[in-house]
Amino acid sequence: QVQLVESGGGLVQAGGSLRLSCTASGRTFSSYVMGWFRQAPGKEREFVASISWSGDSTFYADTVKGRFTISRDNAKNTVYLQMNSLKPGVPAGYYCARRAGRSTVVAVLECYYDYWGQGNQVTVSS
Repeated sequence: QVQLVESGGGLVQAGGSLRLSCTASGRTFSSYVMGWFRQAPGKEREFVASISWSGDSTFYADTVKGRFTISRDNAKNTVYLQMNSLKPGVPAGYYCARRAGRSTVVAVLECYYDYWGQGNQVTVSS
């Protein structure tokens, strides 16, 4: 069983930065595409960013492109989401996820991911 444990969320002022971390159990972390999603209360979960197993390929939602950076350290079984220039809004839970199978292609849709973290709340105040 794979476990994904997120950390690094919290409260930050608009324009500030946060870095989320997601550490995975297991020895095969480096073989999988990883992704970040977020969900605000009453809304559907939405894609934020995805990264290939090697870290060479990344993909971002248009809403975060240029402000967020996804990266990974396979030696530490950890994927990161650096969030800069944060915008005020409704608090959202940020979730990391592991793509199912051994595909090397980054993925946008939730259905491609089989393991999810517990979520980490991020609140951006104005």
